[in-house]
Amino acid sequence: MAAVLEKIITLNPDQEYETYDGIVEEKEMAGARHGRVGVRLSATLFNFVDAHNLGVVYGPDTTFKVGEDDRLPDVSFVALDRIPEDGDPEGLWDIAPDLAVEIVSPNDIYQKLMNKVFDYLDAGVKEVWLVSPESKTVAIYYSFTDVKILTESDVLTCEKLLPGFSCSVGDLFKLPQPSKP
Repeated sequence: MAAVLEKIITLNPDQEYETYDGIVEEKEMAGARHGRVGVRLSATLFNFVDAHNLGVVYGPDTTFKVGEDDRLPDVSFVALDRIPEDGDPEGLWDIAPDLAVEIVSPNDIYQKLMNKVFDYLDAGVKEVWLVSPESKTVAIYYSFTDVKILTESDVLTCEKLLPGFSCSVGDLFKLPQPSKP
């Protein structure tokens, strides 16, 4: 434990980190496509959640306690009934989110992504979305064995957490098109 604490003290304050099995791991820069998809999804979720007063949507710099680990999902949601009366914490959330979204980056390792998905589910996250800009798909994990894969022609919904929410999967990956004269 002392070695981990010593390493934390010497970490770059301009970098984001997660912990996994007590080991501090640097979050690598994800890239422009990852950021574009993340913002589109965050904005879509935020607009719906805010309009229906369902809770709070968080961005990629929000740390959650997921089991014994600290995780920073790319997008997350915490339901209103889980937010304390005095609001969300200034620092780390000591709970897991209700929804955790991981957007696949070119530098992601499959096994590490799957470890995150399973850690989220173990910690009580109700849905985990694994969004792939490369294949233009969204894999929704409801449990270890209940997984739904959506393609860009499908509609993403979240009836248990966000009743009435829907979004075209293809819209998440869409690039702006120049205006025609």
